[in-house]
Amino acid sequence: MPLEKAYITNLETNEEIQCLFNPTEYTFTKSNTWEDVTVMGGDVPVPRFSGGRAMTLEMTLFFDTFEAQTDVRDHTEKLLALMQVDPDLRNDRSNMGRPPRVMFSWGRVWGFKAIITEMSQNFTYFLEDGRPVRATVEVTFQQVEHEGTYPPQNPTTAGRPGRRTYVVRPGDRLDWISYEHYRDPTRWRLIAEANDLDDPLQLTPGQRLVIVPRRS
Repeated sequence: MPLEKAYITNLETNEEIQCLFNPTEYTFTKSNTWEDVTVMGGDVPVPRFSGGRAMTLEMTLFFDTFEAQTDVRDHTEKLLALMQVDPDLRNDRSNMGRPPRVMFSWGRVWGFKAIITEMSQNFTYFLEDGRPVRATVEVTFQQVEHEGTYPPQNPTTAGRPGRRTYVVRPGDRLDWISYEHYRDPTRWRLIAEANDLDDPLQLTPGQRLVIVPRRS
């Protein structure tokens, strides 16, 4: 069975960018800030916790359009656009725009809600007319939400015993999600009730749903 594709979703517009090739690895980094408090007459200061820093997710994405003979920048520029200021996303105080929030997701188990803080493109192969057809993109995501951003290694371990979590993807519907987890699309009401969904047709990409055990 082929691996599911990885995606980067613009959480402001729900536009989804599919990675041509999944990353071969990714790295999560988390750090805390500690301050040294000098102890009178002591040799070693006492560390005092001052706060946690946002988790980061780093990866390399590979793009290859040689077979299609198309410009690989048609794909990489979509990623670059996620770092551009959107004037419609205005701060209420400064009235200035900002880049959109995004979500990196792979498969249907987890999603990392973030902003893109750094991106570099390296074009490595070209057609005779100079158009690039291969590129590697180094990208760094920075966490923007605490809840549910670090993926549990086993989705069945998240939440209370017997419960799982599911991250909504663009185009998802409750009956489809119900079929995926219960093998029965008519069980969608279990998910709706467990998540207090007023309108089961209105799902938001990045939304985290609790999947309760199937009732007899």
